Amino acid sequence: MARFYRGRDCVAWLEDIGHYDLPVDEHPEGPEVARREPNHYVTGRDGGHDIDLRAHALDGLKLHGRLQQVRGETLSFSGDLRENLDHADATAERIKDTIDQWIEAQGIDAPPEPRYEPVWEPDGDGSAELDLAAAGVRSIVWATGFRSDWSWVEAPGFTRDGYPCHARGVCEVPGLYVLGLPWLYTWGSARFAGVARDAEHVAERIAELALIPEAVSGKSSTRRATRSGASTWGQ
Repeated sequence: MARFYRGRDCVAWLEDIGHYDLPVDEHPEGPEVARREPNHYVTGRDGGHDIDLRAHALDGLKLHGRLQQVRGETLSFSGDLRENLDHADATAERIKDTIDQWIEAQGIDAPPEPRYEPVWEPDGDGSAELDLAAAGVRSIVWATGFRSDWSWVEAPGFTRDGYPCHARGVCEVPGLYVLGLPWLYTWGSARFAGVARDAEHVAERIAELALIPEAVSGKSSTRRATRSGASTWGQ
């Protein structure tokens, strides 16, 4: 994603458009796809600028396709480099289309900006067999992201396909709640912009379960359920 477009930070444009407020069940590709999509990458370093892999290639960075296999000191890369670069560019341009449509619909006076033109094209498809020793590579930094591990939560039916079974943070397993996950409810759920709303929702559900009127109605009194089924009140 471009860092800036038409005189403004792209994240600010998307915030105004309501992009981060889109509920996961309204995502055009559905919740399961949305929750597994990678985020767009941007940087705020030195005031913010684009992260353009093609520009990095011009500066001498050697790009390959997806890493498929490691055998001893040899790395095997697939031939999907060009496809991945084109897909990334298309995503960035699609975001700009959305911003353009918003600017026109709202009648905003924003300076026009020429669209991105690829500054570099790969010679081949990115497939390669790389001998680390022959290439003089002595260090590897793995930057492949991460996958959630919920195995420590010993509760039956807590996850489905490795993702917690929940509705806006309220799990199907009674008494369990989650917060801060990508697309917990909206795209903003894993960001400061949206986590507070999800936290309020979860807190209200916990309060209702615990029968604490203070949290749901603003009253100063609280009630605590006892094992015998009776209730106690306090100030």
